[in-house]
Amino acid sequence: MLTPADSLSKPHAVVIGSGFGGLAAAVRLGARGYRVTVLEKLDAPGGRAYVHRQDGFTFDAGPTVITAPFLLEELWALCGRRLQDDIDLRPVAPYYRIRFDDGTVFDYSGDADAMRAEVAKLAPGDVAGYERFLAASEAIYKVGFEQLGHVPFDSWTDMLRVLPALLRLEGYRTVYSLACKHVRDARLRVVLTFQSLLVGGNPFATTSVYCLIAFLERRWGVHFPMGGTGTLVDGLVRLIEGQGGTVRCRSGVSEITVEQGAATGVRLESGEVLAADVVVSNADSATTYRKLVAPEHRRRWTDRRIAKSRYSMSLFVWYFGTRRQYPDVAHHTIALGPRYRELLGDIFDRKVLAEDFSLYLHRPTATDPSLAPPGCDTFYVLAPVPHLQSGTDWARTAEPYRKSIAQRLQATLLPGLEDQIVTSRLLTPQDFQDRLSSYRGAAFGLEPVLSQSAWFRPHNRSEELRNLYLVGAGTHPGAGLPGVLSSARVLDSVVPHADTFAQPRYSPGLAGPAVA
Repeated sequence: MLTPADSLSKPHAVVIGSGFGGLAAAVRLGARGYRVTVLEKLDAPGGRAYVHRQDGFTFDAGPTVITAPFLLEELWALCGRRLQDDIDLRPVAPYYRIRFDDGTVFDYSGDADAMRAEVAKLAPGDVAGYERFLAASEAIYKVGFEQLGHVPFDSWTDMLRVLPALLRLEGYRTVYSLACKHVRDARLRVVLTFQSLLVGGNPFATTSVYCLIAFLERRWGVHFPMGGTGTLVDGLVRLIEGQGGTVRCRSGVSEITVEQGAATGVRLESGEVLAADVVVSNADSATTYRKLVAPEHRRRWTDRRIAKSRYSMSLFVWYFGTRRQYPDVAHHTIALGPRYRELLGDIFDRKVLAEDFSLYLHRPTATDPSLAPPGCDTFYVLAPVPHLQSGTDWARTAEPYRKSIAQRLQATLLPGLEDQIVTSRLLTPQDFQDRLSSYRGAAFGLEPVLSQSAWFRPHNRSEELRNLYLVGAGTHPGAGLPGVLSSARVLDSVVPHADTFAQPRYSPGLAGPAVA
């Protein structure tokens, strides 16, 4: 058993932010011999995976689609534990229920026969094309996820090395273009392309590499943890503490300290300085460089370059609880509006808040009724919206926009909704910027277009400072739970093992022991 003196003699790693990427990074660093301090500015860990509890309802604020559970199993195994001993992960079926504007429903699942039947019902002439699309998705998955998802792109030569594979897999196409190559029905093209929106990408602009999501979900399934995704956050925090690490909340970072071109620690908003041998930022990558690294220490990610980059859409999220249950509503529902390409053009290109919308409706009580009081349902509904460059005044717009969504849900999926609501809260693009420190309120960071992927993204090993590393949605490989967990896997390749440090930078004379 480690004594306090043993712990203080270990090299110190500071992790900025306690989203899934930061927590996964902390576990991996702890397993490689570091003493880890995770710093979170909010009053509880999780970042975008924060949990709101009000009036007896439990609302997962962010990620709700859990796939590739082996990435979580790896973290538990690094600590000598099994995921299933701490987390009750349940399969969700169907993965998504897709409702078209005319009321047509498509149940999207991992059952091959059921999927063929759904495709045949929607577009009888496209069954063979759907199979070809899935085969293409598998080929992309084997390269883009299995081979490249956890490796760093430090050099342009790394990008050059994978270029032949990207060309062979038609990575130059967009997600929508690849779907169009294989299927003709306009509705089926929507079914095969909406998933890129789950990682912040416009299917009409996002590289077709993200078509790997279809096979990723087929291979690993879609799951939900009983108790909500907050149980995964709590489980990861326990792993970190079991390794001797610490998670400090209400500890916002104001600056990454630098000496001779190397990160040496962080200064907190309180003025406290923590020295560190390694600094890992799970903060938004644009915010990391704009706000935490002084301009004189940046040559590539200057304020000008950050401002010129392309960013994902934002989200308008309404969390609400009802006094009755809606048993016919699936766990995950995609409720499409009358427009697809045109609406996405409004969101990503024109950056205007449209009057119509497509919605993702999350009903976790379909799987875990304990997330609401008896006889009630917990929901959140999100609408993709432009980020803050739209100029929308969300303080004035939020409530009218919420009412429009409520009317749409009442007319389509949740009859009598307005009379059934017992609790409610909102998250707007302004909150993404002000509360979650997302540049321009972009919910997923940099937009996943080809020119902002792999080597073109902010690197996992910072190009600006030695001993600074990045994880999370804004670095390689990108957003989504598998993406941010994979970004932490990259650290195994780029962060030196703790035993390579002859004398740890951290000592009680430089900063006192971290206290949760």
